[in-house]
Amino acid sequence: MNPFAAGMAGLRRRPVRTRLAIFSAILTAVILIGFAVVVGRLVTNRLQDDFADELRNNASELAFNLQVSRDSSNRLQICLPVRTVNSTNCLRLTQLAMADDAEIRIVNSLGEVAGFGTPNPPPLGRPGDGSLRVTDDGLGVVDVPVFNRTLGVEPLWVQYARSPAGVDNTTERLWLFLGGGVLIGSLLAGFAGMTVANRAMRPIAALTGTARTIASTRDPSMRIPEPESNDEVAELARTLDQMLRELDAARTETEKTITRQREFVADASHELRTPLTSILANLELLEESLADAAATDDDRAATRSALRSSRRMSRLVTDLLIIARADAGRRGEQVDCDLSRIATEAFEEVQPVAEGHRLSARIEPQALLRGNPDELHRMILNLLENAIRHTPEGATVELSLERGKGEAVLRVADDGPGLPDGMQERVFGRFVRGGGPADRSGSSGDSTGLGLAIVRAVATAHGGSVTAGPSPSGGAQFEAILPLVQGDGDQKNGLGESHPED
Repeated sequence: MNPFAAGMAGLRRRPVRTRLAIFSAILTAVILIGFAVVVGRLVTNRLQDDFADELRNNASELAFNLQVSRDSSNRLQICLPVRTVNSTNCLRLTQLAMADDAEIRIVNSLGEVAGFGTPNPPPLGRPGDGSLRVTDDGLGVVDVPVFNRTLGVEPLWVQYARSPAGVDNTTERLWLFLGGGVLIGSLLAGFAGMTVANRAMRPIAALTGTARTIASTRDPSMRIPEPESNDEVAELARTLDQMLRELDAARTETEKTITRQREFVADASHELRTPLTSILANLELLEESLADAAATDDDRAATRSALRSSRRMSRLVTDLLIIARADAGRRGEQVDCDLSRIATEAFEEVQPVAEGHRLSARIEPQALLRGNPDELHRMILNLLENAIRHTPEGATVELSLERGKGEAVLRVADDGPGLPDGMQERVFGRFVRGGGPADRSGSSGDSTGLGLAIVRAVATAHGGSVTAGPSPSGGAQFEAILPLVQGDGDQKNGLGESHPED
């Protein structure tokens, strides 16, 4: 990329107000440069013409008044008569030259010196046609023939020379003044352009600030301030405000639809529990009656299969009910309960299905909080079942409950293969199933992919949080933090620990 294209690309990346100021300065500079060139050239030519005219006039006056004659010895006499009251005297050309700071000499047609106006004048060359010429020494010279001469005297010329240094200095000062004017004018134009651009962009800056606030708060109900002037910016503000109104209306309608859907799912899940409970009870009675009766093996197998499917459906409906309640903002009945007792009961419930795992628990007593005991029990049970399901036989799963300042910290850690990279947050998604070598949920069909989603939903509903990460032993660790009831002390009365037989 050439420098010009790179410069234009960099200019396009600058703010609009900066580009306007730069373009104003450049346009003003172009206009002023053109004006300065024309004015400077005209004034320079005028000064040079005045210098040539001055030399020509001085030389002509000198040539007209000069008297040339020969004396009795036939020597050439050159005199510039000066009349006084009583007599006429000859003025020496040296005095005239010193007064004008000029070089003067009298020459014939061959350029031979016939008389000097100044001592040792530089060579001025042969006389010309009377126009201004410049010597090698940089002197401006004008040649004018002498008018008053005696008969028999050869034609003579007055050569009048002067340095053009004064004209050159004036010309340099002129160009410096014009250059300074161009620079100052361009800077003032850029400053004025920036000022005008800032004033023009002020309504757009207000629109940008409001839009940034709306983007950060995600609140389309805010209104766009409309500028006082009725111009394109005001039209843009009205258009954006109308767009926000439509988006706000669409969001409100969408939220109402989603709320209705969540309430429907919650109500449907709740209503499904009653018939499923009835189906499970009837299937269990049927299984017991078939065990005592002379039923075929196919009937017993079909009954057991239907019972397993019903139980799985019951668990799924229960899971959906918990998540649907959380989505709909509904909370189950909350009472003061002891998280230590709930954790102990969940630990004892999962021990019979440990499937060769080593389970241990360190539970501090009297972790009092306000919540739904059933949902908290389900949260802890899901964490333990998840650890058992995703670790191989012989792995150790530890449940711990500690009380801190105003909160309870519940951890379930194992020494299994751990969580894959990038799964620390995804595991709490809905219908997410493990795929590791120790995972048995796919083959058993017991997992619905909602266990950890329920854990997060229950923790959030109780004002807490849950995170996943590596355990100190290299496996996975899930940590739930729940707020305790105010006034719950930090006393430690002992630890409970269980190590079932392998």
